[in-house]
Amino acid sequence: MRRCLAILCLFVASTGLARAGGDAKAGAMVFKKCAACHTATESVNKVGPSLMGVVGRPVATAAGYSYSPAMQAFGGGKVWDEAALTTYLANPRFVVKRTKMTFAGLKAPADIANVIAYLKDPASAK
Repeated sequence: MRRCLAILCLFVASTGLARAGGDAKAGAMVFKKCAACHTATESVNKVGPSLMGVVGRPVATAAGYSYSPAMQAFGGGKVWDEAALTTYLANPRFVVKRTKMTFAGLKAPADIANVIAYLKDPASAK
């Protein structure tokens, strides 16, 4: 019951955050936390998959990246839209148990909205 309530709260919060927009320039600064493992400006996989074009892309489909079985199962036809990214970025290891991603997540709602704005259009952060 608690887990269902927590997921519901994350979903409700993510729906509001996804509509709130964000600042791509501020998101570029926050994305530096992600840059050791990901890139948003090249279709090159690092430790994690390239996040170039991730908004609107089906989950676990970056070309050439070997996703964990947990992420592949989580994908199941889902698309990385703003709401899904908002929920995931808040606590990746809660959303996808046994994911390879070790990052604990972004705690500030503004940071999440800003990173999503950056991922949508990295060129606008320049």
